[in-house]
Amino acid sequence: MEIYQILVVEDEDVTRFNLRNLFEAEGYTVHEATDGNSMTEMLQQHDINLVIMDINLPGKNGLLLARELTNNKELGLIFLTGRDSDIDKILGLEIGADDYLTKPFNPRELTIRARNILNRIGQNKTEVPEQTILKFNQWSLDSNSRQMTSPDGDTIAIPRGEYRALSLLISNAGKIVTRQELIKEMTGRELRSNDRTVDVTIRRLRKHFESCSSTPELINTIHGEGYRFIGTLEA
Repeated sequence: MEIYQILVVEDEDVTRFNLRNLFEAEGYTVHEATDGNSMTEMLQQHDINLVIMDINLPGKNGLLLARELTNNKELGLIFLTGRDSDIDKILGLEIGADDYLTKPFNPRELTIRARNILNRIGQNKTEVPEQTILKFNQWSLDSNSRQMTSPDGDTIAIPRGEYRALSLLISNAGKIVTRQELIKEMTGRELRSNDRTVDVTIRRLRKHFESCSSTPELINTIHGEGYRFIGTLEA
């Protein structure tokens, strides 16, 4: 049985110590970093499965560092920070973080969210990767690279959450997909009250499609229920 490895990126000694004890008690191998440079060293030296990172770090902040992490399909990312503004949360999720928690946090909630992400990563690693290219309205979505290609030939790399949401919508074309179903697919957790993760993700996807003037509306909002993909699938 694989023992997952977690990297805690936190410059506050007490918080870092508590997180290490918390996850070691759950049976994980835990490594520590205090800034971007030491994070990079740890990632090079160990097979890290999940990064738990603060935003307020010396040097590059967590939002900048996250951009270096989110192209790795087998690496999960949770922001754990004292910054609780909606702008920071939206930025973190847009960059591609799997989850965002604010301090003070419930230790049990954090370990459950981490376990859900790690379980999903583990399932993805055991599956034999097959390239799937979904085509719709002269766009294409590549499962291997997580890239979309527009009718104009422009290539757009999209974060994990956006890819998972769009894949679910396309695979249920014409059907209503609830916000609960979308958040479960994107993060492995349940929908929380006042959670804007799904709405932010849909907004980002729409912006990608709006970059091509010939693309019609592809995702409908079904108020009180969820979203529906109304594009035309192509062979």
